[in-house]
Amino acid sequence: MAFNNQGNRFQRTTPVVLNLIIINALVFLIQMMFDGPDEKITREIALFPYQTEFFKPYQLVSHMFAHGGFFHLLFNMFVLWMFGTMLERAWGSKRFFIFYFVCGLAAGVAHLLLEFSPAVGASGAIMGLFAAFAYIFPNTELIIFPIPVPIKAKYAVAIMAAIDLFGGVYPAGSNIAHFAHLGGLVMGFIMVIYWNKTDKKTFY
Repeated sequence: MAFNNQGNRFQRTTPVVLNLIIINALVFLIQMMFDGPDEKITREIALFPYQTEFFKPYQLVSHMFAHGGFFHLLFNMFVLWMFGTMLERAWGSKRFFIFYFVCGLAAGVAHLLLEFSPAVGASGAIMGLFAAFAYIFPNTELIIFPIPVPIKAKYAVAIMAAIDLFGGVYPAGSNIAHFAHLGGLVMGFIMVIYWNKTDKKTFY
């Protein structure tokens, strides 16, 4: 996924986005260095079903910084940089920070309620960013690989939501936390719509 913005200059990463990327990268490095065959680090910070003995409340936060592989991390951090940088500029760092974590928590709760498997990754929070971006910049064109033509953000988010809904209802052995994605996306829409109605002068 990428912007269709040929000719625009590379934009400097904003502080909260940069720090989130660094923290995620460091946590992944710790996973790689100390997990071992029993994945002892990942088992502590992944979000486990609350019905199991492995669940701990802090996992609702810690799972957002753990990832299941290098490309999982790379994709999430790229999308975080792509959408998060613009949103942090529009909102300011404090509001962006709150938004990101609330969406991540909502994703975790949705996963606990609707799925019965461990989960790792920032994808739920990032889907919330995607929802907000599509609401604020609906006609921005995106390239979603492998689709070869640009798609407006408002249509791209609808496609992603439909894919996650279908994947959640008919998982077919997938290890993707579809309902976590939807939880973050729905919370993202709720927050951006509420903020837009109550704070129009300063929202964007």
